[in-house]
Amino acid sequence: MQKIIKIALIAIGVLSAILWYMLPSSDMPVDEAAQSGAMNTMFMITYLLLGIAVVASLIFTLKNLFSNPQGLKKTLFVVGGFLLVVVISYVLASGTDVDPEYLAMSDESTVKKIGMGLNVFFILTIIAVAALVVPAVKNMFSK
Repeated sequence: MQKIIKIALIAIGVLSAILWYMLPSSDMPVDEAAQSGAMNTMFMITYLLLGIAVVASLIFTLKNLFSNPQGLKKTLFVVGGFLLVVVISYVLASGTDVDPEYLAMSDESTVKKIGMGLNVFFILTIIAVAALVVPAVKNMFSK
């Protein structure tokens, strides 16, 4: 199996090098360069490799998750906590935080979702910083 993977990676590497050589020159207009066959083929190779990596990581993660019941319990707890953060962020977000001149470009729902995303980011950042600072402070005072 390992030999087959090595051969496939070498073939993809050689094909990518050939496609790299066939890329359009820098003086070609962008709209023509974007339609280049070499460019499209390189994007397809990238999407294929990315898809393989995502599927492989999901398979091995799920296999490991279901083989360890304690890990599954902990993962469900973390996912539940994340969903709780998302719900709290959605409730805290208001859809009216935008200047009236920009409101014509989007509706209240879109603004509320953007606010929710920002709130999720802020809450998770606070949790991450607290997870780093609290044990350090606790360790400092326990000695």
